[in-house]
Amino acid sequence: QVQLVESGGGLVQAGGSLRLSCVASGSIFSINALGWYRQAPGKQRELVALIHSSDNTNYADSAEGRFTISRDNSNKNKVFLQMNSLKPEDSGVYYCNAVCLHFDGRIRTSWGQGTQVTVSS
Repeated sequence: QVQLVESGGGLVQAGGSLRLSCVASGSIFSINALGWYRQAPGKQRELVALIHSSDNTNYADSAEGRFTISRDNSNKNKVFLQMNSLKPEDSGVYYCNAVCLHFDGRIRTSWGQGTQVTVSS
C-alpha cells in the first residue's frame, strides 16, 4: 500500500503563486516517478508535470515556463509543484501520482486524494 498526502491548494488571484506538496509513504522498494495531474470540472484528468527518479522532468505545454516540479533533497519521497503566474484555467483538483516498484516486483500507480486549486480572475 502506498499513501500519498497532498497539501498546499487554495484560492489565489490570477497572477499569483501556489506551492503544492505531496509525500509518499508505504511499503515501497523505489519510486520510479512522481507527478501532478489536474482535473477541471467536466474534463478528463490531465498530466501537469512529472519528475522521474533520474530527476528528468516533463511538463504539459500549459505548465511549461510557469510551473516547476521538484523533489525534496532530504526526502526523495516528497515532491513539490511550484505554480507561478497562475491563470483561471489552471483551476481544478490537483492529484499527486506515484509510480512505484514494490517488493513483490510489481510496478503500481497510486493516487492522492486531491487538493483544490482555484484561480480567480
